[in-house]
Amino acid sequence: MEKNNIIFGPINSRRFGMSLGIDLSPSTKQCNFDCLYCELAPMATVDAQSEVVEIPTIISELKKHLSQSIDVITLTANGEPTLYPYLSELIDEIDKIKNTTQTLILTNSATLIEEKVFNALLKLDQVKLSLDAISNDVFKKIDRPHENININDVVDRVKEFSKIYKGKLFIEILFVHGLNDTKQEVEKLNNVLLDINCERIDLGTIDRPPAYPVVGISYKELHEVSLIFDSSLPIHIASRVHAEPYNAYYSDEEILNTLDKRPLTMDDINLLFDTDSMARLKNLIDKQKVVKKVVGNLEFLIPHANEKRKLKK
Repeated sequence: MEKNNIIFGPINSRRFGMSLGIDLSPSTKQCNFDCLYCELAPMATVDAQSEVVEIPTIISELKKHLSQSIDVITLTANGEPTLYPYLSELIDEIDKIKNTTQTLILTNSATLIEEKVFNALLKLDQVKLSLDAISNDVFKKIDRPHENININDVVDRVKEFSKIYKGKLFIEILFVHGLNDTKQEVEKLNNVLLDINCERIDLGTIDRPPAYPVVGISYKELHEVSLIFDSSLPIHIASRVHAEPYNAYYSDEEILNTLDKRPLTMDDINLLFDTDSMARLKNLIDKQKVVKKVVGNLEFLIPHANEKRKLKK
């Protein structure tokens, strides 16, 4: 992988395609969160960048690496990319040269409370918002936010953003063992997500060495958590850390019931089903009782009977 201070990649992302990254804080970590699970070293939170890369420098580097094979230009950072003070202007400049390539940002959602950031993100083709907890105490334990960041305010803005945003919106929840993986917290997340319009909800867990001594949850536990969410929500298990195959038996009825409750990708199927169940699934696909539906670069299997009501924004 070719990498320099500002541009990195391209990286073949299973969720977003061929991605070329722009690091808006290449020299140091600048973030309004100090998440327990962060792969970067712990550092005091900030509410503004003190070290800023100029737009012409970013665009000059981007032009050197941008090609037709790139699906998305991903705005990210050693920290929180929406702290970049010229984000709106940068997006305008990228739009001038991107052609058919999509723009994507990976953000922790907190700065959506600021009108300038809110409006800047509306310009992007794709937005991925993190939302790890709804309870204020759990939010503070996991994400360790900068002072005066209130999760209720953030949730309200995420809901508002989802109602008017015209691009593809993704929500990501990262589960930490013993903190936000409780049934009570998942139910609170579920109730909020039912009022958010999004393309897909990605459930993940810790898959890199974390900043603090915390651990993730297993694929089995992620699958069990996914079943707590309402079946109308476009849930996707994004992380397969410590994924041990179930190799379980599923009858035709059980396959249809499982896919009705939670649409699955073939990666999920390969972990959950035994060989005979895989053959039964193939037969259901051949009979068009199970169909495939693409959502945000991923292919899900769902029952034909509820094709129209599942996984829609």
